[in-house]
Amino acid sequence: MARIDLHHIRHSYRARAARKEDYALKEVHHSWADGGAYALLGPSGCGKTTLLNIISGLIHPSEGRVLFDGRDVTELPTEARNIAQVFQFPVIYDTMSVFDNLAFPLRNRRVPEKEVEQRVREVLRIIDLGAPPEGRARGLTADQKQKIALGRGLVRADVSAILFDEPLTVIDPQMKWELRSQLKLLHRKFAHTMVYVTHDQTEALTFAERVVVMYEGEIVQVGTPEELFARPEHTFVGYFIGSPGMNVLPIEVEGTRARIADQEIALPGAPAVRGRAELGVRPEFVRFAPDGLPVSVRRVEDLGRHRVVRAALGPHELAAILPEGAPLPNEPRVHFEPEGVHIYAGSRRVAMEAQP
Repeated sequence: MARIDLHHIRHSYRARAARKEDYALKEVHHSWADGGAYALLGPSGCGKTTLLNIISGLIHPSEGRVLFDGRDVTELPTEARNIAQVFQFPVIYDTMSVFDNLAFPLRNRRVPEKEVEQRVREVLRIIDLGAPPEGRARGLTADQKQKIALGRGLVRADVSAILFDEPLTVIDPQMKWELRSQLKLLHRKFAHTMVYVTHDQTEALTFAERVVVMYEGEIVQVGTPEELFARPEHTFVGYFIGSPGMNVLPIEVEGTRARIADQEIALPGAPAVRGRAELGVRPEFVRFAPDGLPVSVRRVEDLGRHRVVRAALGPHELAAILPEGAPLPNEPRVHFEPEGVHIYAGSRRVAMEAQP
């Protein structure tokens, strides 16, 4: 296992990068703790796979350094970094047996056969392949092949880190849940440093101890799943995490009050910004109350345990969660719970001085 430090990493796929927009990675300066379980979360094209491949050595960064336990590995090839990487689509040896596929990275490092047998059998129990270990890998389903690829990444005990690049894309939905649970158990048992790339918030939030959210080539927030939900530091985090995502509404700030859609509301504090800004509030903190702001309901989505009310606050769209059994008022008005209100300037959360 290893601590991974990324020192001012920037990368462009252009021969000559002159502008910020030319960089797939704008600048990443971040550390991954030894033995941590991380998820790199973001939409397609945000730079997460580029960053993973820089860590593994498949891509040399345009600028910056990569350190493993304080040792500069920026110029080292992948095979010299002692990492295991599992890709989006399974890479296995069809002519080998299931057992030999899993044993290959160990035998390649001349691990004693008794230890090979022990490690492979242990991983086979974890991945629960549903196929005989002695059988050929050719002819297995996509699920089974990806399980072998996952297993081959997990079988080594001496790796600096295990990197997963959207490894569950081809996996059946029910199997995804099981494999994520198994990966978490394995991490707790062996304390591998794990970095898991995904665009799926459910995968990220259920696997990782800390989630690294990327947007347009930058890391916009690092935190626990609870922190990302309760305190989004960037409007993208609020929008991307949660279902539905956070409401983001344009406002005019004046002290402890804000004007929104030609109406005025009290803020829970005085934001460190005046004039134009944005108010973020998750649907879970939007309540229907007689003294609230008038809205017009566009549609209601019944999700069983609760309903999602899609409404309009003036010209702005607004989502609210209506608990199971709660009535929808004939003349709906909404109130924002103070603990759920955040103010943003330039998409970044600004501090609010609490009211006395």
